[in-house]
Amino acid sequence: MTVTQAHRQHVTVNSDGTVTLSGLPFPPGSTVEIIVLGEETAGSTAETTDPYPFRGIPLHYERPTDPVDDEAWDADK
Repeated sequence: MTVTQAHRQHVTVNSDGTVTLSGLPFPPGSTVEIIVLGEETAGSTAETTDPYPFRGIPLHYERPTDPVDDEAWDADK
């Protein structure tokens, strides 16, 4: 069984569209797989939406155990 070693570097894309990696922990001549992922930053223009926008907001129910009045229920209209 072989163990795959992973290495992460945060680099900036050069003005000509290239990326230079240095100081890699692999011996010369090793075959490696390169996966490039964009990194979102605080000033990123990528739109982020919170999947749970109401998390942490306190809830308050008025008389939560009262039965629902059929005449006051608007869901079926």
